[in-house]
Amino acid sequence: MGKLGSPKLGKLILGMIAGEVEFFDKAKYSLEKKFGETDLESNVFAFDKTDYYEKEMGKDLKRKFLSFKKLIKPDKIAEIKIFTRRLEKKFSISGKRQINLDPGYITDAKLVLATTKDYYHRIYLKKGIYAEVNLYFKAGSFHYFDTTYPDYRTPEYIGFFNEVRKIYLEQIKSMRCKR
Repeated sequence: MGKLGSPKLGKLILGMIAGEVEFFDKAKYSLEKKFGETDLESNVFAFDKTDYYEKEMGKDLKRKFLSFKKLIKPDKIAEIKIFTRRLEKKFSISGKRQINLDPGYITDAKLVLATTKDYYHRIYLKKGIYAEVNLYFKAGSFHYFDTTYPDYRTPEYIGFFNEVRKIYLEQIKSMRCKR
């Protein structure tokens, strides 16, 4: 029988989708006020693997990721998603979002995303928030599932997440050395 214990801390990441890149900086400012400094930012990517947000947010959407220095307890991801939904509403115009904010976390083994949408592979957390493992780490890199979002399957995204994982592992190693 396994022993009860505390879960591993995770490295908070946040994906942002917007039509105008200035929303990335506006959101980053609010997010850093709430969650602390970022330690890695992705390039701006074209968000072109789906048209899911096009009706609400327009065409030619862009994506950017942030990674935060402070590690989180995995059970905090639901509260973080609730906060990001409020922030999306703050930036909305006439009820339409100008930015989409998708929080998640990375550990040595996986990338977990928070969502408000239920599906067969998602686990309910609380207050209408679900979690899903979107990528898993094996043989030196992240890999995807059949249920992984199409953009999260791209080499550019996976490369960024591999870099975040390296920073995470250094942080964990440093924490162990301080004990």
